[in-house]
Amino acid sequence: MLASLIPILVALLLGAMAPGPSFVLVTRTAVTQSRRNGLAAAAGMGVGGAFFGTLALLGLTALLTQVAWLNIALRLVGGLYLLYLALRMWRGAGTPLGTAAGRPPATGAGMPADGRAPSLARAFVVALATQLSNPKTAIAYASIFAALLPAQPEFEGPPLLLLFLPPVIFLIEAGWYSVVALAFSLEAPRRAYLRAKGGIDRVTGTVMGALGLRLMADAVRDAALAR
Repeated sequence: MLASLIPILVALLLGAMAPGPSFVLVTRTAVTQSRRNGLAAAAGMGVGGAFFGTLALLGLTALLTQVAWLNIALRLVGGLYLLYLALRMWRGAGTPLGTAAGRPPATGAGMPADGRAPSLARAFVVALATQLSNPKTAIAYASIFAALLPAQPEFEGPPLLLLFLPPVIFLIEAGWYSVVALAFSLEAPRRAYLRAKGGIDRVTGTVMGALGLRLMADAVRDAALAR
């Protein structure tokens, strides 16, 4: 079974490593908040990935392909959420970072108004919401499974897949983003960020906003084609 699943695991890892809003958010969380917050965000990405993977295995992604209005509505909501994060990043771009215990607190997306660094729970929830903001991820998982899963009897039926693949997806997603969080929480990236905070915040906010607009544009286009 493991040999047959290796292509699936490779595809899932490559999908997790693809640049996107998740990468932007985890990177920024690790740089502007703390290593622990970055790891909490990585865990949120892992939970979101496992959720989408479970939906794909259960066949619920058919709702997103057969019920056009639901797919479009979810993508519009997801796009608006990404635009909200982008706006928070732009608004925080001109705010200087203070120091707390020798480490800069967060600004921009996910930062409370009183300037205190967000909690681990908040970092987790913001990352989870970001991961879930793009329902096309569930369809991507379904496509991978449909293309690469061997015949069902080899796996003794769907229950074994439901027990095996979601935890593996969590480990892949959370593991990759943990590496990202650890790398970008080092002092060198942190100091580089402090030197160019305004520009970096605006660039990352622009990237996040562009991803949100693209998601919404795709939804509007599909809505027009469905008429």
